[in-house]
Amino acid sequence: MPTKATKHDGRSIYAALRAEILNGVLPAAAPVREVEVAERFGVSRTPVREALGRLQHERLLERGTRGLVVHQPDPQEVIQVYDLRIMLEEEAAGQAARFHVMADIARLEGLLGRDRAMEDHGDLALATANMEFHEAVWAAAHNRILVDLLEQLSLHLIRAPRSTLSVGSRWQQSLEEHGRLIAAIAARDEAGARALARAHLEEARRIRLELIRETISQGL
Repeated sequence: MPTKATKHDGRSIYAALRAEILNGVLPAAAPVREVEVAERFGVSRTPVREALGRLQHERLLERGTRGLVVHQPDPQEVIQVYDLRIMLEEEAAGQAARFHVMADIARLEGLLGRDRAMEDHGDLALATANMEFHEAVWAAAHNRILVDLLEQLSLHLIRAPRSTLSVGSRWQQSLEEHGRLIAAIAARDEAGARALARAHLEEARRIRLELIRETISQGL
């Protein structure tokens, strides 16, 4: 809850709600009611409408039968996003191998070391750490347009009910794959980096498909 000294407008409300959706605090299909949001932030409904409108435009919110709810991508949408992300991640890895600077490699190695030492293996912690690593690979490509496209695609995946990284030994396997990807990028092995990035994301897609099938079979 905001303190009395906190003053909110449409921008700050949008930022707060957006972060909660992306972090899973507001899960898929959760209702987001204008009146309740206004009461929570201590504002009139005008800035709330502005914030909710922006979230709808980003497809983080959608119109349900009883008002706005957090968008829940259907299985086809999830797979489509994976297919596009595989292509873009492969391109990002290839460009990172060509255009990185030493600071990029240091950043990637630092993140990998942090992730190997992580003790919190909850879905949110794993997904957040993994996304930070991938964002560092994107940044190493030094291509703002490519990064923008990947960031937009990522919005559609963060809200999946369960992370692929928490399935079996996938987290440890993923870290090994990250290590090999760093080595290829550092060696300026563009072909190798592309192949590693594609295989890495294809495995994530395979696991996601299994999770979707499991959910459907359970009638959830």
